[in-house]
Amino acid sequence: MTNFVLVAGAWLGAWAWDDVAAELRAAGHDVHPLTLTGLAERQGESAGQQTHVRDIVDEVERLDLRDVVLVGHSYAGVPVGQAAEQIGDRLTRLVFVDAIVPEDGESALSGWPSDEVRQAIAETGFWPPLTAEDCAGQGLTDEQIARFVTGSTPHPGATATEPAVLTGELGELPGTYVKCLLDGEEPWGAAAELLKSDRWKLVNMDTGHWPMFSQPRELARVLHESVTAP
Repeated sequence: MTNFVLVAGAWLGAWAWDDVAAELRAAGHDVHPLTLTGLAERQGESAGQQTHVRDIVDEVERLDLRDVVLVGHSYAGVPVGQAAEQIGDRLTRLVFVDAIVPEDGESALSGWPSDEVRQAIAETGFWPPLTAEDCAGQGLTDEQIARFVTGSTPHPGATATEPAVLTGELGELPGTYVKCLLDGEEPWGAAAELLKSDRWKLVNMDTGHWPMFSQPRELARVLHESVTAP
C-alpha cells in the first residue's frame, strides 16, 4: 500500500490537502497530510529549517511507514527533499509540486528576488502570508482565494533563510516534478537541473501555484499516476 506524505508550502498546514487526500484515499491509498512546526494548528512553536526536516522524518518513522511517496509543495520542497535522503529505503518516490528544489548550503529564498521577504523576517521573525491580491492570476476562484487567505498563518522566518543540508544528489532518487503553468511555463534553476536526470519525470498542470485548491482532483490523479503508471 502506497503511503502519501503530503507537505504544503509556506503559511499552510495539513488542512490544505483535504480535497486531494479524499481523492487519494478513494483511489485506495493511505494518506498522511502533515502540518510543519509553527504553522496552522502548530502556530507559535519555534522552528528552523532542520526542525521541518525532522518533522517529516519523525512522522514517517513514528508511523513506521513503508512505500512512502513524499510530496512537497512550494517551500516544502526544501525540507521534503532533505527528508527524502534520510528515510532511505522507505522512500518509493519524491514528488515536487511547483516546489523549490533544495540545494546544499542554499536557503529556500536563494535564487529569487526576496529582499522584501528577508526584511520582513528580520523585523518580525516571520514570512507574512499573502493577500487576496497576491493570488490573482493563479486559477483560483474567489472562494478558493478566501479559503487560502483565511487559513494561512505567518511562516517561521528561520525555516526560509537557513541553509539546506544534502549529502547526495536528488537526481539519483526516483521523482516527479509537477509544473503549474500559470506560475511560469518552465522549471528553472535547481528544478531544471534535476529534470536532466533520467530518474525524474516532468508533469505539467494547466493551473496556478496552489493546485490543491484550484484543481485537487487533477492533482490527486497526477499523484496517483506517479506510482501506478508504467
